[in-house]
Amino acid sequence: MDPQNPVVRLCAEGMRAETEGRDADARELFEQAWRTAADDYEACVAAHYLARHQPTPRETLRWNQECLDRANRVGDERVTGFYASLHLNLAKAHRDLGAPEEARRHFTLAAEHLDDAPPGPYADGLRFTIADGLREAGRPADGGLYDLLIRLCAREDLRALGLVLPAYLGDLGTEEDRARLAAALHTLHATRWLPEQEQEALGRVIGSLGAAA
Repeated sequence: MDPQNPVVRLCAEGMRAETEGRDADARELFEQAWRTAADDYEACVAAHYLARHQPTPRETLRWNQECLDRANRVGDERVTGFYASLHLNLAKAHRDLGAPEEARRHFTLAAEHLDDAPPGPYADGLRFTIADGLREAGRPADGGLYDLLIRLCAREDLRALGLVLPAYLGDLGTEEDRARLAAALHTLHATRWLPEQEQEALGRVIGSLGAAA
């Protein structure tokens, strides 16, 4: 985004106010950005930030939908990288309103657009949040992997967690993600770092995921 664009500049000031705990100032800056917007692209940017400061889930959903509608009207490379975030925000809004099917639909759409997001920590954060939403929305059973991870956390086994957690947290359910997770689990199994009972549980997890593939 062009930092000299007046709407982008107002939104950046609003984010600064938000990080400083000045929520009322942040909302006023985002509302000013909305009033200043001269086209669909600028309105898309402003609506995205306005959605963060709405009093009810219904209003949050309305502004997130407005943001998506404006992005669709723009329809060019300026908004291509927005869609993963836009669908993620809509998914969370529908989840908060008790609409799990719509939430899952938008989590799935967010995952499909993830490769268009700029790479780096921002995209990584999106991936983890989308994967968490998909798990919450009804991903098939993981064969006991979550329970095993809780046991590793309780023992503070950072080596084992460091091997498995990145693949687990970023698993969107694609064949590539499942292969990455399986490779991490097999690597951990081969190290034999775990106590006997956990090693056996890990073997069962690997077997279960293999059977589900």
